[in-house]
Amino acid sequence: MIRGMQVVAHRGASAEKAEHTLGAYLAALEAGADALECDVRLTADQHLVCVHDRTLARTAANPGLVSTMELRDLAELDFAAWKHPWSELDDEAPDMDPELGKVLTLRKLLETVADYDRRVELAIETKHPTRFGGLVERRLVEMLAEFGWTGPDAPVRIMSFSFTALQRVQRLAPDLPLVMLMDKAHHWPMLRRLVDPDWIIGPGIKELKAHPGFGRRLHQSGRRIHVWTVNTKANLELCQSLGVEAVITDKPDTMLRLLGRK
Repeated sequence: MIRGMQVVAHRGASAEKAEHTLGAYLAALEAGADALECDVRLTADQHLVCVHDRTLARTAANPGLVSTMELRDLAELDFAAWKHPWSELDDEAPDMDPELGKVLTLRKLLETVADYDRRVELAIETKHPTRFGGLVERRLVEMLAEFGWTGPDAPVRIMSFSFTALQRVQRLAPDLPLVMLMDKAHHWPMLRRLVDPDWIIGPGIKELKAHPGFGRRLHQSGRRIHVWTVNTKANLELCQSLGVEAVITDKPDTMLRLLGRK
């Protein structure tokens, strides 16, 4: 574990580059991010891809569903153009390798991390509900096992808003750290009776700001806390006051500078 607060690039350096593209993750690595965060979904032909939404309308200008399309179909789409729609009209804009804006498979992201010249961790979120149910977690653990990343020293943790999904991962790979994501502070009184004491709690920064007592109770109980999505100095300072272990951010370069690490 990296000493001090870990800076996790949310979908890559997504404030700067199109989310979940290889270009966004390479920018995050260059910035010095300690870890990379991604969401994974299964395609119709059972490939894990790094895509947040169930539909492709927002990030690829396509009405299709990730779960009903094959990888070869996704590979034909542009996942980067939406971020800078006027770039083609900018004569001074640098040329970009088209491959950096294509759909990114989880395998490619794992290979990128495995080949990097320093330890980089991965925070992988499984999205639910999905038509594939628990097959998502099964395929994910199988792929991690190919890389030898299911043991206690693996640079990987699994996150989800689904308690059931995390239970599946716990059965399949009991040594992997798990993060129970939360977007409603009022769910905690119920969840704390169910969530394993070793699980990390992952609240959104909006909930910590709206319900100050929630964060204090988590901190006082000794829970490990990872917070999303932290993009400002004020929010970073709030996380520091609560002993937060990791901040998930669209702006890894900015957070590293604010922490005095650049």
